[in-house]
Amino acid sequence: MIEIKKIKFKPLLIWIVRILLIGGIIANIITLHWLSLFTSSLALLSTYLPKMLSKRNIIYIPTDIQLIITIFVFATLYLGEMRNYYYRFWWWDTMLHTFSGVILGFFGFILIYVLNREEDIDVILSPIFVAVFTFTFAVSIGVFWEIFEFGMDTIFGFNMQKNGLQDTMWDFIADCIGGGVAGFYGYMYLKNGMKSYFEKGVKKFLSDNSQLFE
Repeated sequence: MIEIKKIKFKPLLIWIVRILLIGGIIANIITLHWLSLFTSSLALLSTYLPKMLSKRNIIYIPTDIQLIITIFVFATLYLGEMRNYYYRFWWWDTMLHTFSGVILGFFGFILIYVLNREEDIDVILSPIFVAVFTFTFAVSIGVFWEIFEFGMDTIFGFNMQKNGLQDTMWDFIADCIGGGVAGFYGYMYLKNGMKSYFEKGVKKFLSDNSQLFE
């Protein structure tokens, strides 16, 4: 019975987030807040994306990772943008950028880990190189995101950068911390086989997407 409850809890939490987003969409339509309507609609669509990719056999994203992505989107677009958590809590943006650095580092690690195992590639990469790539991958995506924020603020008059240069630099620092955490756990996993949730996530992702890594 306990295992059944654990399995059902994660999809239930995802649906709770979706219901809240649908409520936000309805409220924005009634109040004619079109920018918030776009944001909440984008957030709702993002919660379905992992499932859509899985159903089309493009890539299977485990339920744990789906839940993490859904909560992250909810915290960013709904709580951050619509509920003004970025202004109400000074640490909100930094926390999310740190967390996104870990997530992006995780996917960067999987990418280089799979390439490192490819028999057609003669070069065997050391654990420290894999860790550096993991870190660099996460930070690079963070750079592109800051460019996107700058473009949206400049072209459409948004305020995604909040305090401008100061906000951008703190975001870069948070991305580096998150990417560094992912790189550290990736290194420890390859070097010492350290058991962690990171290691379990890698094995789960690879086993569920074995058709992509043959």
